[in-house]
Amino acid sequence: MSTITRTLRNLWRIGFKEYGHQMQYMGDTKAGTLVAIDRYGNKYYENNAELPLRTRWVDYKQKELDASHVEPGWHGWLAYMVNKPPTEDKIMQTGVRTWETPEHRPNPDTIPRRIQNIFDDQTKVLCLGPGCETEIDFKIVI
Repeated sequence: MSTITRTLRNLWRIGFKEYGHQMQYMGDTKAGTLVAIDRYGNKYYENNAELPLRTRWVDYKQKELDASHVEPGWHGWLAYMVNKPPTEDKIMQTGVRTWETPEHRPNPDTIPRRIQNIFDDQTKVLCLGPGCETEIDFKIVI
């Protein structure tokens, strides 16, 4: 939670429209410099005058806030694993390793789908041992 002076100062800097957007999606007001926009449309900001570990944040393009929509390089920058953003860091621009997928894919399972699967009444049969003499019915809980 922020102080009233910090909230009013950030309101003055970002304006009413961005203030409403941030309060709806983040629950806090932040003013900072735009570092970059990734290929998914997410905007990454930084303000070193903020409290420690609150200086970097992302404004998601989609309304569903899901951390899997952040690319791995940007995730490292947001988590303070690297000092420079992926757009400026030479190591992050060299490419992907052999075991990595060539392109980041966000997780397609969103929260509404996971909640729907929890209350689904489907059952599956689990086969144990050779010949499947023993069968156990269990409910799918994802």
